[in-house]
Amino acid sequence: MEPRERVKMALEHREADRIPIHDSPWQATVDRWRTEGLPSGVSPADYFGYEICGFGADTSPQFPVEVISEDDEYIVERTSFGGIRKNHRDYSTTPMIIDYPCKSREDWERIKPRLKPSDYRVDWVTGLREFHRQYSRGRFITYRAAVGFDKIQAYVATPRLLKAVIAEPDWVIDMYWTDAKLVMEMCDRMIRAGFKFDGAFLACDLGYRKGLFFSPRHFEEQLHPVFKELCRFFHSRGMYVILHSCGRVKDLIPYFIEEGIDCLQPLEVKAGMDLIELKEEYGDKIAFMGGIDVRLMALDDPKPIEEEIKRKITVAKEGGGYIYHSDHSVPKNVSFKQYMRVIELVKKYGRYD
Repeated sequence: MEPRERVKMALEHREADRIPIHDSPWQATVDRWRTEGLPSGVSPADYFGYEICGFGADTSPQFPVEVISEDDEYIVERTSFGGIRKNHRDYSTTPMIIDYPCKSREDWERIKPRLKPSDYRVDWVTGLREFHRQYSRGRFITYRAAVGFDKIQAYVATPRLLKAVIAEPDWVIDMYWTDAKLVMEMCDRMIRAGFKFDGAFLACDLGYRKGLFFSPRHFEEQLHPVFKELCRFFHSRGMYVILHSCGRVKDLIPYFIEEGIDCLQPLEVKAGMDLIELKEEYGDKIAFMGGIDVRLMALDDPKPIEEEIKRKITVAKEGGGYIYHSDHSVPKNVSFKQYMRVIELVKKYGRYD
């Protein structure tokens, strides 16, 4: 069975031959795996048979990227959003935010004219060539885009943005809609140019370990209508919608279902997102992707990760509606040997008899 069909069956809550497999190892993890047996020139996606891939457009204001300083350990850059970030050279950790481009609505109004659709927002030569390669392999092709609150944090510092959610809702809503319209318009441009998308993979972190960044009421009033329109747009083009939202976002799942989100990812265990609990409560209404505790993959004792995979996947795969993924991404403390075993276990317990 081709990956595309396998993923579609999972999203439609149907059982295929086995659950689909996808994951997100850090670049630093891949660098480690190269020294431990991952063949040169072969990507983890090809080696492990990941079944989803994505293409997107640059939906930033497209400010020139500038290296401000660098040393053996860190690099400080001005981003295409106009902010300044300090990263480890291998980009293996969350960056330190040094400055933001938007400190007021006036700053936003100056940036807003830069957020217009343009053919210069897509690398057509490389993108289309790679699309045709992946499409011919039968992979499930997604249009990838960051949206909503998480995207706007690239413009406005989180504490400032959270205050605006309460005190300046019109500004926040304008930012959400301006960005969403650009995301949708660029998707149409890519489709007209030859891309064929099976789904949209949208990223919008809405929570942390203990709960949501803001109340469900503020989500309902400000971001819920935007998500509804995004889902309507993508569904009208025959595309499924997968939402990546980190943190403890259980309280928003009824809204996601109402909006038409087809699948929620990554289900962070450390934030209290329990795959079995979610499957039992919502499994007939929304598909799930992730929920396998990546911390157990790095243990010397192989038993905990096998028990994790066996216990959760056995329940989550019933009736379709589940795609394997770690509960966020695979860090560099997971060896190549350990991860190979993870994928073997996923295939073992993810089979349908």
